[in-house]
Amino acid sequence: MQKNTMAIVLIILGIIVLAFPYLGIVPVAVLSGIAVLFLGLGLIVSGYVDLQVSKVLAILEIVLGIIAFILGIGFIISPSLFSFIAALFIYIAGLFLIIIGIAGILTKVGGSRWNGTVPIIIGLIYLILGSLVSKPETFGILIGLWLLITGVLLFLQKE
Repeated sequence: MQKNTMAIVLIILGIIVLAFPYLGIVPVAVLSGIAVLFLGLGLIVSGYVDLQVSKVLAILEIVLGIIAFILGIGFIISPSLFSFIAALFIYIAGLFLIIIGIAGILTKVGGSRWNGTVPIIIGLIYLILGSLVSKPETFGILIGLWLLITGVLLFLQKE
């Protein structure tokens, strides 16, 4: 019974987020922003504590903390920034997979040229997904679809 209730809640949330895509991305962006903000504060404090131990490490921690702090505030204020950063990371991962696939084809790793095609295909899928995630509305729709599909699968799952 508890599983069915959770499934129905996920389905309802998925439908709501599909109707209003920003309702899906705003909570994700704000929660991620709060987490990154606290990470930045922790790094800044850790950097000041480490000043006596290693100045290079302390400066690195402080700089990374300031960057994380600014990104955290940016995620909270602008869900579009969150979408952009998420898409950027997906693009980079896709490019890495394509490069690995090409290297696998050229070097025949594993005795077959086909071993490199799988990373290339997945890398291309990542690039397509990155272009979808870069738009906040589309990112919200993807979150809504994920909620809806998860709810339906949970509802259909046998106990």
